[in-house]
Amino acid sequence: MKKIIASLIVCGFAVAMVACGGNKEAAEKAKADSTRVADSIAAVEAAAAAAAAAAVDTVAVDSAAVVK
Repeated sequence: MKKIIASLIVCGFAVAMVACGGNKEAAEKAKADSTRVADSIAAVEAAAAAAAAAAVDTVAVDSAAVVK
């Protein structure tokens, strides 16, 4: 009788572990979302760097005009 109860408990835990397994579609969607966000951040950083470089060039031109 103890072996039957132990077997039932083990089977119950096995079913619970299988039922709580990961969802492959959700994992793929999370990876795609993460990639999209990383790409967006990289684009914003690149635009900010370009704007900063343009601002530095403008300041250099303006200061050169004042010095001469």
